[in-house]
Amino acid sequence: MAVASSTPETHALPHIAIFPFLAKGHTIPMIHLAHYLHRHGLAAVTFFTTPGNAAFLREGLSGADAAVVELTFPADVPGIPPGVESAEGLTCLASFAVFADATSLLRPQLEASLAEMQPPASLLVTDPFLYWTKASADRLGVPKVSFFGISAFAHVMREVRVRHDPCATLKHDDVDADGNPATFTVPEFPHIKLTFEDFMAPFGDPASIAPMLELDGKLGKAIEESQGLIINTFHGLESPYVDFWNQHVGPKAWPVGPLCLAQPATAPPKARPSWMEWLDNKAADGRAVLYVALGTLAAIPQSQLKAVADGLERAEVDFIWAVRPKNIDLGSGFEERTKGRGLVVREWVDQLEILKHETVRGFLSHCGWNSVLESVAAGVPLAVWPMHADQPFNAKFVVDELKIAVRVQTSDRTIRGLVTSEEVSKVVRVLMLGEEEVEAAKNVAELSACAKEAMEEGGPSWKALKDMITELCVKKVNVSLEESQDERVDV
Repeated sequence: MAVASSTPETHALPHIAIFPFLAKGHTIPMIHLAHYLHRHGLAAVTFFTTPGNAAFLREGLSGADAAVVELTFPADVPGIPPGVESAEGLTCLASFAVFADATSLLRPQLEASLAEMQPPASLLVTDPFLYWTKASADRLGVPKVSFFGISAFAHVMREVRVRHDPCATLKHDDVDADGNPATFTVPEFPHIKLTFEDFMAPFGDPASIAPMLELDGKLGKAIEESQGLIINTFHGLESPYVDFWNQHVGPKAWPVGPLCLAQPATAPPKARPSWMEWLDNKAADGRAVLYVALGTLAAIPQSQLKAVADGLERAEVDFIWAVRPKNIDLGSGFEERTKGRGLVVREWVDQLEILKHETVRGFLSHCGWNSVLESVAAGVPLAVWPMHADQPFNAKFVVDELKIAVRVQTSDRTIRGLVTSEEVSKVVRVLMLGEEEVEAAKNVAELSACAKEAMEEGGPSWKALKDMITELCVKKVNVSLEESQDERVDV
């Protein structure tokens, strides 16, 4: 276990300790936060992680002048496969709750490292899945804020579920007069109607509901007891829900995104990735390309991915597909038949770089919040296919309110239903060739411009982050400096 220290020139700055949940999707926005803090000279940063996640973290933090402290992950935890230190290595959602609880075994190491940080930590930023960190912060007298990588809309809809318990009246198989899933009208926002599955998606299949509900309760308490909540969004995107949270829920939310725009420009590699060269060639030919990526955590059956492949072939549009897992069989001859207009990539790609490429005009996505923000930042409309977690909330928001997306429908209108190849083909063609694409492209272009303005120095997100640091950190730093000066006078 290493002890963090910052360079002399950063000693006058607040020293922010950041501990992301051990999953890439939760870590990446916090990496971007570190870059944003460094670029604007707002704070020195120390990250906490485990050895199995350290290489990914250090690579992402290159240029951010952030320290990294490694905490040894416990071995032989029942319910967690040997050697697994990140959520990507888990085999089912039921083990996710076990994994989240197991991180509490890191508490003694975290507290020892926090106590030894020089200069002392002035703020602790943690993912609420690390719910136990509030006790550590209290013990050491360090203010703590939560950073949960979901939208303000999803935060508010979670609060709606807790307040109104809509699942007590809705049932998973309830339907309306047209045969569609029955809905609950949100009292605070009557234009929003959500299904049983929308509310229950974060808890997975029946086997995982009980442990995930218990974990959700701990998560909610962690947010409630924090001194603030960082949300990776911007006021121009979600103002009704940020305002509702601050006026009627709390703790105070600070919209500081989209943080993907703080990602530093990478130095040009010696060899441009083959997938970027492929996009360059498409641009030279004047072609529009669909980007396809369906997330890293959800396990999608091979039969379903084959249906996606068939749908892309039927749609006859150019596409680039970042497929997971990399050894998946997409059907005999699929890649050969679509060669030229389609490219299947079986390696980790820079998603934002792909979306920013001039030839990419649509994104078929699982609708994770990081992906939504990257698409908005790049000005690319979406076709959304929510599968679990907060994704149904995100899909509702981007389709019905922002009007920057079209919805992929399953055959039985549930999130666990099959999506046919005909549906994939239809939605892709609507997104890339239909009238809806024109409106969605116009709307997302306007939001993209607003996102860039929010993140510029003096913009709303920059001001929110600066105000948070002033309110929670600077006072503590000034008190520490006064105490240090008093000690020197006594000596």
